[in-house]
Amino acid sequence: MELIIGTKKWSTWSLRPWLVAKRAGAPFTETLIELRQENNMTGAAIRPHSPSGLVPALKTDGVTIVDSLAICEVLAEKFPQARLWPEDPVARALARSAACEMHAGFSSLRGECPMDLTAEPRAVELSEATHRDVRRIVELWGGLLRRFGGPFLAGDWSIADAFYTPVATRFRTYGVKLSDFGDDGAAGEYAARLLEQPEFLAWEADAR
Repeated sequence: MELIIGTKKWSTWSLRPWLVAKRAGAPFTETLIELRQENNMTGAAIRPHSPSGLVPALKTDGVTIVDSLAICEVLAEKFPQARLWPEDPVARALARSAACEMHAGFSSLRGECPMDLTAEPRAVELSEATHRDVRRIVELWGGLLRRFGGPFLAGDWSIADAFYTPVATRFRTYGVKLSDFGDDGAAGEYAARLLEQPEFLAWEADAR
């Protein structure tokens, strides 16, 4: 398998399936394409690898899979022993729901607080739309952590946790205090836990 990814300090969508592949113990080669090149050179560099013109992309079994969630689902099917989704059907459904909510939503947080793993942490003024996104994330995390008892959203680490790891980096970089958004401590501890995982630390070290 070959996983095509973008610049590690910026590419949240690349980070997610990379974490999942590492958790699964999947053997893969990594092709990194620098993002934000001038004169649209980034698109020209990506296009030979990805029919969508976007990263990430996974080349496996003679086909190319694009989109982070699709790649993660393929990895879950190829490596069932890694239990990348919970075995319990209710936990699995809620973990999938959480991942899909991240995949499709929180556009204000994404736009206002882009991931940058080399930026110095700083407090910023957030818009009301981003406040709403953060409140929803705190509500979502807290509800799942209480329901399944942690330490991750659906108990053991899953694809859902990979999807929220870039969010945790945003909260750290932009000085977002989750206690200001109704967190009783569980969401903040969970965010810190995501950033302590060895797979993320390896990615972050490369980014830096």
